[in-house]
Amino acid sequence: MLTLRGVDVEPPPIGLQLEFQTLFTPEALQFLHDLCSTFQPEVDRILKLRVLKKVQLDLTGELPDFRADTAHIRNNPTWRVSPVPQRLRCRHVDIGDLAPCDTQCLIQGLRSKAQGLQVDFDDGNCPTYHNQIKGIYNVYQAVHNLFHDAPPISQAPVLMLRPRAWNMVEHNMMVNGRQVPGPLFDFGLLMFHNAKLLLENQSGPFFYLSKVESHLEAKLWNQIFLWTEGKLGLPVGSVKATVLIECVLASFEMEEILYELREHSAGLNCGIWDYSASFVNKLGHRAEFLLPDRSKYVNMEKRFLRSYMDLLVQTCHRRGALATGGMAALLLPGDRQSDLYKTVVTTVTRLKLLEIQAGVDGFMVYDLDLIEPMQNLFRAYSQGENQLQQLRDDITVTPEDLLTMPAGGVTLYGLRYNIAVGVLFINAWLSGRGHFFYKGQVEDSATAEISRSQVWQWIRHQVKLEDDGRSVTRWLVRSLTQGLMVDLRAASCQTQRDEERLTTAMSIFLEVVQKSDFPEFLTTYLYLDHTFLSSQSTHEGHSLQTAV
Repeated sequence: MLTLRGVDVEPPPIGLQLEFQTLFTPEALQFLHDLCSTFQPEVDRILKLRVLKKVQLDLTGELPDFRADTAHIRNNPTWRVSPVPQRLRCRHVDIGDLAPCDTQCLIQGLRSKAQGLQVDFDDGNCPTYHNQIKGIYNVYQAVHNLFHDAPPISQAPVLMLRPRAWNMVEHNMMVNGRQVPGPLFDFGLLMFHNAKLLLENQSGPFFYLSKVESHLEAKLWNQIFLWTEGKLGLPVGSVKATVLIECVLASFEMEEILYELREHSAGLNCGIWDYSASFVNKLGHRAEFLLPDRSKYVNMEKRFLRSYMDLLVQTCHRRGALATGGMAALLLPGDRQSDLYKTVVTTVTRLKLLEIQAGVDGFMVYDLDLIEPMQNLFRAYSQGENQLQQLRDDITVTPEDLLTMPAGGVTLYGLRYNIAVGVLFINAWLSGRGHFFYKGQVEDSATAEISRSQVWQWIRHQVKLEDDGRSVTRWLVRSLTQGLMVDLRAASCQTQRDEERLTTAMSIFLEVVQKSDFPEFLTTYLYLDHTFLSSQSTHEGHSLQTAV
């Protein structure tokens, strides 16, 4: 174990000695020590404030609302966020869910015509020690132009680096006797090794910030940015960050979040599934917040989601910030002449045109073949690099708009689909992967969150199926899960080890959806479980043997 002035780091994963030595220099370790020592108390505080807020909502029965104590920020029409650098002014199409440990996918993204790459250490990534080190080293190679088959960083799509969220820790590093916060581990190493070079090439450092729940958390990130800029000798405002509004509580503090980050803001982002899942997380035990079948009744055209997107665009553009939309997860089939190909393009076009007409400045796709048609869509239905001129003064969004659940019930198809996504995501995590493909689209922790959240909520409220009137009980969920296993094994299992892992994933899924208290984040639940921790070494050792 490597020890330096209060820093304990586990030895490198097998096969990553060079990557480890490149990243964990004495200077980098000292930087991480200082970063974590400085901000650990405030990280502890915001996590406790999250718990306190949830308890207050539960005990009082109150609903989220716009804060009275920050009304002066919302009512002050004069402030604006600082203008973003030239390379961030056009955000039409980013590639999303790009797991940085996947070297070939990263290189393909760097070679693409997208405006940016969401280099995702969070939702689309499984944060094993191997994946984190490999992913951070891959970013290092991209920034230092060490990939011989990728363009220079100044000519490649901009890297939008997405560290883990505050709910995650890094098991393999301790500072002052405590495991370090996952986002500080990721952010610290990415900044220390790449920030100056990115800035020199006018290509960063740019970040996505996941799962921010309040303006106090945005304030913490701003303090981290200022501290880091000072420590590394960077001009104030060098770091630019896009905040993902993934929590219903944060939707009531969007202006305040922008205000706290106004020197460092690259705007706000809205997405559908993490945001929808947050209703179950914060309010899901209340019958009035029963969320219907997402496969049939939940989309961005529904009032609560359309209002959220409209408010985000209005808020951003009023303050001179960019507003970006969610990710198109559908995958194009190989046969461009097939009816399915045309159907996928038509579906994605319809949904993304809705976002463009709402005023968003960009959004994400997963499939690289969707980049060009979506860029063409922006050119056809908007003017210029962005839509900052669309101030959306025509709308007024109320708390009722944001909190009104869509009508609808639960279908057997939707229940089975949610079960399958939940089980397969856990199976992917136990395999060391953060996303997988199912029924023609990419699935990650966001879709896994909404899937397991809905199953938990439907059991809690004993909702009835539209198909046959049966109540959703744990017995029905268990029976359907076991029935699905035949098909899931056939699709994803090639060895006895695969079957054992899938069976373990099924057991964990059933455990999660039957719990009396809702586990706040599925990834945290998995990451702290001994099954996942023991699977890391098993998977990485097996991967090395396979590679050899």
